Order: sequence, then C-alpha cells, then structure tokens
Amino acid sequence: MSDEEDDIILSELNDEELVQQMFDDLYDGLKEEIEEAVNILLERKWEPYRILTEALVGGMTIVGADFRDGILFVPEVLLAANAMKGGMFILKPLLAETGAPRMGKMVIGTVKGDIHDIGKNLVSMMMEGAGFEVVDLGINNAVDAYIDAIKAEEADILGMSALLTTTMPYMKVVIDTMVEMGIRDDYVVLVGGAPLNEEFGKAIGADSYCRDAAVAVETAKEYMARKHNQLAAG
Repeated sequence: MSDEEDDIILSELNDEELVQQMFDDLYDGLKEEIEEAVNILLERKWEPYRILTEALVGGMTIVGADFRDGILFVPEVLLAANAMKGGMFILKPLLAETGAPRMGKMVIGTVKGDIHDIGKNLVSMMMEGAGFEVVDLGINNAVDAYIDAIKAEEADILGMSALLTTTMPYMKVVIDTMVEMGIRDDYVVLVGGAPLNEEFGKAIGADSYCRDAAVAVETAKEYMARKHNQLAAG
C-alpha cells in the first residue's frame, strides 16, 4: 500500500472534520497542511476571523494546555507555533481588510540580563493567535527599550518575562520607572516566568502574574474587555 493512500485528502473533509484535522496538524506542527486547510476554508467562504478563532486558536489552546500539563515539550510547541504562523501569514492581510475585532496591542520582552525566550515566544504566539497585535522586543531588554516601545507602539499591554531569580527584580525597575514618569496607569503590566509567583507580581506593582501562556491570553482578554467597557461607559 503506497503512502499516498494513507494520506487524508483535506479538501474531501467536511468543515467540522477539517477543523478537527487542523487541531491534529497544529499539534503535530505540520505547517504545509495548516496552510492548505486555511486556504480550503477561505474557498468555502469562511470569514478569516472565524478561521483564526475556531481552527487556529482552538488548536493552539489544546497545545497550550498540554504544554502546561507537561504532555508536550518546548520543541513540539515551537513546531506547533511555526505551523500556526503559516496559517496566520495567510490570514493577517485578510483580517486587516475585514476589520476583524482588534483585541489590543502588546509589547513583550525578556528583561535585562535574561536571555531565555521560549516562554516569552509561546506567550507572544498565543497572544497573536487570540487576535492581539504583538511587538516582540526579544531578550535582554533594559528599561528604555520597554518604555520607548510602549510609547511608540501605543500599546495597551506590557509583558515582561524572566527565567532567572537574579533577573526578576529588574521588572520592578521598569515598573518604578513608569510610575516616576507618570505613565504607569496608561498600561496593563503582565509578568511571567518560572520563578515568579502571584505574591511577587503584587509586590513589584504588576497588574497580574501569569503562570503560563494560556493564562496570559485569558488575563489580557479580561483587561481589554474591561477597558472597552470603560470607554463605552465614558
């Protein structure tokens, strides 16, 4: 029996089966299959935003949960992220055209002295997957880099991550600087990283500590919903 007979023909699946298959393909990090499936759904007149939320975000939510629970590991998650990026690349210009709901804008980066970026990359990717615009500053960011970026990008959220106990305190330096400049209340500050906890987040004056990428997305959505409600009420 040839390999080809084992292959699933994506275009022969109905919508529901195709979305389920996309969940599997994302999980397995199959970029080309995800790109093909996105194009099939577009041909079937699915709204870009629906493809993003139901297929891509739906699939990445499973990946995020299994990563949190220790079922998936970093290399597999990065493969899934890469497959998601393939789908996002097709959808991004279409989302812009259709004026998909703008969730908000986040500037994210690892703090000064810390070169660990896997957790940050995961958050960045999951946030994009949830419809946020993300500006990733990479690793080893000093105060100025964060401040300049949140101002220039007119961000809603600042995300900082650290993996070392020695670099954690730098988060407070950034927040204290924002307070001194009188801009602290203009932004939601989310912090994360393995050695952090809720108490630490409170102690340094962050809005929230997020224990993983899935929590970061949920937390960011809550803050943005609150902000939209306040604007509407105002």
